[in-house]
Amino acid sequence: MDTIRILITGVGGQGTLLASRVLGGLAGELGCDVKVSEVHGMAQRGGSVVTYVCMGDRVASPLIEQGEADFLLAFEQLEAVRYMHMVRPGGTVVVNTQTIAPMPVIIGAAAYPEGLLDTLREAGLKVVAVDALQLAEQAGNARTVNTALMGALARQMAIGEEAMLRTLARIVPAKTVEVNQTAFRLGYEG
Repeated sequence: MDTIRILITGVGGQGTLLASRVLGGLAGELGCDVKVSEVHGMAQRGGSVVTYVCMGDRVASPLIEQGEADFLLAFEQLEAVRYMHMVRPGGTVVVNTQTIAPMPVIIGAAAYPEGLLDTLREAGLKVVAVDALQLAEQAGNARTVNTALMGALARQMAIGEEAMLRTLARIVPAKTVEVNQTAFRLGYEG
C-alpha cells in the first residue's frame, strides 16, 4: 500500500486523540506500517488540536508537510479551514458540519466566519460534509461524533467496514463498543 497521510484536527475534548489511536490500530489490522504523531496545539478542552497518522507498506515519519496530506479529518469547520493548506491538491476533507465558537467569538470580539465549506471547495479540495453530531445522537451517544466521522473517512479511503469494526472493538471501552460501531456504520453509509 502506498503511504496514506491523514491529518486530524479539531478542538480539545472532541475525541481527536481516540480517532488517531483507532486509525493507528486500523493500520495494524490491515498489516501496514504506521506512525502517529504527538498532539500539536492546545490539547485542553476547547483548544485547537492536530495529529498526524501515516500508514503504508513502509512509513519513515509521522510528520506531514504542507500540501502532502491525502485526507483531512476535521471535527470542526473552522479547524478544517485552518489546516486546509496541509492537504495536497485534489485531496479529501471529511468535515463535521458542527461549529464550535472559539474564544474571540464567545466574548464578542469576532464573528464566526460564514461559507467555510465553500472556502474548502474553492481551494480545489474534495469536501465530504458530515453532520456527525446528528449521526452520533442517532447512534445513541453524542460522544461518538469521532467514530461517525471515521466511518465517513473509511468510506473515502475505500477501507471495508469489517476491519474498522474489529479495531473499534479492540480499542474503545467495552461498554461503548456497540454504540461506537453503530455510529461508525452510520458515518460509513452516510
